[in-house]
Amino acid sequence: MSDYLYRNVNKVTTNILQLMRNQDEKIAMLTAYDYSLAKLLDMAKIDVILVGDSAANVMAGYKTTLPITLDDMIYHACSVVRAVERALVVVDLPFGTYQGNSKEALHSAIRIMKESGADAVKLEGGIEVRESIERIISAGIPVMGHLGLMPQSINKFGTYAVRATDPKEAEKILSDALVLQKYGCFSIVLEKIPAHVAAQITNELTIPTIGIGAGNQVNGQVLVLHDMLGITQQFSPRFLRRYHNLSEEIIRAVGNYIEDVKKCDFPNDKEQY
Repeated sequence: MSDYLYRNVNKVTTNILQLMRNQDEKIAMLTAYDYSLAKLLDMAKIDVILVGDSAANVMAGYKTTLPITLDDMIYHACSVVRAVERALVVVDLPFGTYQGNSKEALHSAIRIMKESGADAVKLEGGIEVRESIERIISAGIPVMGHLGLMPQSINKFGTYAVRATDPKEAEKILSDALVLQKYGCFSIVLEKIPAHVAAQITNELTIPTIGIGAGNQVNGQVLVLHDMLGITQQFSPRFLRRYHNLSEEIIRAVGNYIEDVKKCDFPNDKEQY
């Protein structure tokens, strides 16, 4: 672990991510939505914590990310920021807070930054959100882009299938990536696209790319924490590697607790006053 150039920095910044990309050190990114788990991620020295609109799925139980509100995202972001000392904290702009209205986009981004203390915001889309990106960055707010499969556009796509298998769509994503870089994004998430397309985009750009289902030739990786730890079980795409099976452990622990309560074994003499 100590061999990594930037593992021991006191605070990860957008500049640190660029240095990592320039020196071929991979960027590790995970989602978090609450104080307790964000604290553990930061203690483990994760590079980037994404307060994702995936909170709509794993925290609130919605089928898509569309219902989550700006107030919801600020609540989750505040919880995470209070826990974090080292990681760069990036917060998703939720659906309806930036599309088609760059003034609304700026207002949304400013609320997130002022009310939560986060380090950056993330939004989905290419050239169609250029004005929003420009306006947000003009206020001094760092922006992470997001291309490929864009969950906020699920009703447009109609499917969560792999994107950019068609050469024209792959070309469009590359073009959009160059636009996002030109207008100031410090990094771009590439979701669920063929590995060779992600590699081409990464080679064409000078800013870091973060993949989720985009192969290993990108500059970093991101997963949803609850998926990676096996807390959620209903979601099993090819790109997901489960590093634990916490759902089984939690169910077993709760079952043991129930049994101890029913048998009057908890609390015992040492656990009462």
